[in-house]
Amino acid sequence: MPLIRRKKGQENEENVPLTSEQLDDDERKKKEDGPKQDRIRKRWSCVDNCCWFVGCVCSVWWVLLFAYNAMPASFPQYVTERITGPLPDPPGVKLRKEGLSAKHPVVFVPGIVTGGLELWEGHHCADGLFRKRLWGGTFGEVYKRPLCWVEHMSLNNETGLDPDGVRVRPVNGLVAADYFLPGYFVWAVLIANLARIGYEEKNMYMAAYDWRLSFQNTEVRDQTLSRIKTHIELMVATSGEKAVIIPHSMGVIYFLHFMKWVEAPTPMGGGGEPDWCAKHIKSVMNIGGPFLGVPKAVSGLFSAEAKDIAVARAVAPGVLDKDLFRIQTLQHIMRMTRTWDSTMSMIPRGGDVIWGGLDWSPEEDCVPCKKRPRKNDTQSSDEDEKRNGESKRKQINYGRMMSFGKDVVDAHPSQIERVDFRDAIKGQNIGNSSCRDVWTEYHEMGVSGIKAVAEYKSYTASDIVDLLGFVAPRMMERGSKHFSYGIAENLDDPKYEHYKYWSNPLETKLPNAPEMEIISMYGVGIPTERAYVYRLTPSDDCYLPFQIDTSADEDDEGCCLKDGVFTVDGDETVPVLSAGFMCAKAWRGKTRFNPSGIKTYIREYDHAPPSNLLEGRGTQSGAHVDIMGNFALIEDVIRVAAGASGEELGGDQVYSDIFKWSDRIKLPL
Repeated sequence: MPLIRRKKGQENEENVPLTSEQLDDDERKKKEDGPKQDRIRKRWSCVDNCCWFVGCVCSVWWVLLFAYNAMPASFPQYVTERITGPLPDPPGVKLRKEGLSAKHPVVFVPGIVTGGLELWEGHHCADGLFRKRLWGGTFGEVYKRPLCWVEHMSLNNETGLDPDGVRVRPVNGLVAADYFLPGYFVWAVLIANLARIGYEEKNMYMAAYDWRLSFQNTEVRDQTLSRIKTHIELMVATSGEKAVIIPHSMGVIYFLHFMKWVEAPTPMGGGGEPDWCAKHIKSVMNIGGPFLGVPKAVSGLFSAEAKDIAVARAVAPGVLDKDLFRIQTLQHIMRMTRTWDSTMSMIPRGGDVIWGGLDWSPEEDCVPCKKRPRKNDTQSSDEDEKRNGESKRKQINYGRMMSFGKDVVDAHPSQIERVDFRDAIKGQNIGNSSCRDVWTEYHEMGVSGIKAVAEYKSYTASDIVDLLGFVAPRMMERGSKHFSYGIAENLDDPKYEHYKYWSNPLETKLPNAPEMEIISMYGVGIPTERAYVYRLTPSDDCYLPFQIDTSADEDDEGCCLKDGVFTVDGDETVPVLSAGFMCAKAWRGKTRFNPSGIKTYIREYDHAPPSNLLEGRGTQSGAHVDIMGNFALIEDVIRVAAGASGEELGGDQVYSDIFKWSDRIKLPL
């Protein structure tokens, strides 16, 4: 039967048979249009599949969102309780039932990196970001314009203050550091529990500051120290009660600086009376305080890495060193962070006297994560001594804070041939000129300078400051004007009246405030970075010459060397020695560092990870930031804020060997 075609517009007409010529034309068009039609069909098929997939995702999302909003608020708690049993009341609820209520005004002092920063003035690349957060929040601008973000988060490399045309300022109010990221709390849980016993913004104050700046420069640029002084005075005057200060992390030594500044005469100090602290402060409850610095700061300044970054570089070689999203990631991080003077406040203090030398260290018998019973006395028990004596664990000398090569770690001090780097002549530019925009001060060191660093073999805490001065002279030149790392021989020497010494507890006196209390609160039971094994990296354009040697491991049971990092007991960031020594020994009783005999206490919180995913970051965590949600710590804080003393909390609560380690440190008191 011949093919027919109905003429267009002639639906009622009879069908017209196709001629042979028309049939040939149709066949030719089909052959020509076939591949095109196939492509169109495939394209639409892909579009249909994508639309179907997106539709399914959106449908599931809205169903889950509806279910979440329709879910009773107690449902997650119900599920958790079905798994773990009844949950305890939050500390605020528990203590309100006991009749506690708000009494002393509370001041929070956030630490490094946890406070939000927002843009007030920027370059053209930052258009549209006025008063948007560059730090904290979603970090969306890091992904959208990373180089612009690095440019605006950096400070002037000569002054340590704002670069030309840039103003980044701290966010104010409780929102400055309640959450670091959406859903990632810092102070939020503590604030919420204090609110349950009657606290609100009139008697809670977040002492937000630009944590990138040196402590004294926060006053020079923003008058932050003056603002803290004014707020404390106002809250004390309106409440009739002294304030309870709660610093965290670097905020601990920032507030130590404040206590000297507020009583020092103007213009260097705040011009307060010599008994200002005695009149205005009831207690200082330090959380995770790095009083003596942290070894992690050394690796960060030296090679822009810590344990986690080093492992990531080993797993994916070159990803962080090379071109990632069109930036050399670690190089830019190093260049940016070396403009932050605050990082230099975390360099270990006290040298070999505190941290040990080539042949000894206070924690030489430390076994991270080893569970011990609670000890409230200031001496190790006979059972502890016996158990340590029976241990077959290899003795580790953590005093070698940085070593080049695992063989150096195990060598006897007499076998370590060190070639002094301090007078070494630095070579010529070893990098490609195109690296100038991402390069660090290693750019000027040359092969000879880099080789000199490696040939020194092993660095103790006393060598670290000189090492950083050699590899980052501009950074350390700025830092030496604001921070010190030694031990005072005579605290009455007038030189210690300078602000550079005020944040070093080994070179300053506590205020004359005998009724004030200082409580050191920190986590234990988590391996914490203490010393590093380094290696030289192969020469390449824009490379970083030093890297943690992740191949350095020990197979012995209980050994603390893994992925090139030696660990001790701590909170994952601050070793116990740094957090606890001052309150355990140097400030305990009347000493030259504590002439008025301020009472000091240690409250350690043994780390316990969350038992299930529904528990979030855990209510018994001892980790450096997660401890802010630790129910036991929050309860201690609330009790003191409601009027309790350190003695009424139970005095010392100790799980580590901090008192034994402190006794090994021969510091004149």
